[in-house]
Amino acid sequence: MEGMKGGGGRGDGRNEGDYANAASGFAVDDDCKLKFLELKAKRTYRFIVFKIDEKKNEVIVEKLGEPAESYEDFTANLPDNECRYAVYDFDFVTAENCQKSRIFFIGWSPDTARVRNKMIYASSKDRFKRELDGIQVELQATDPTEIGLDVIKSRAN
Repeated sequence: MEGMKGGGGRGDGRNEGDYANAASGFAVDDDCKLKFLELKAKRTYRFIVFKIDEKKNEVIVEKLGEPAESYEDFTANLPDNECRYAVYDFDFVTAENCQKSRIFFIGWSPDTARVRNKMIYASSKDRFKRELDGIQVELQATDPTEIGLDVIKSRAN
């Protein structure tokens, strides 16, 4: 029949196809790209936290950090037990006393997250990252020490 999904019943209300779609990547809400461009070009935001909305099957903006917010404000917005994608605009001064900025992409996948949550984020990460043109440094983190300010500073140069 036209319009019906294939796959058999799983007993949980989902079809096999639903899991295949989850593994192949989610759509990216246009707002994600728009807000990233504003962070990159206009420096409207210090950071953006992105979340996969499984009901809508797309990546959405969860939190926008104002320019005055600190790195601690940013890390406080990463949940303890769920995965997220994030971008952070890091300002720093070089040894030659030049003001610079680096845009970090952070794949946040805490050890305490559910396995399915980790799999969905891991399988969608590269496709999502390609949508954000201008990422300069990528980090993958499973606990806060892996994205400490010292790590960010060392990777910025």
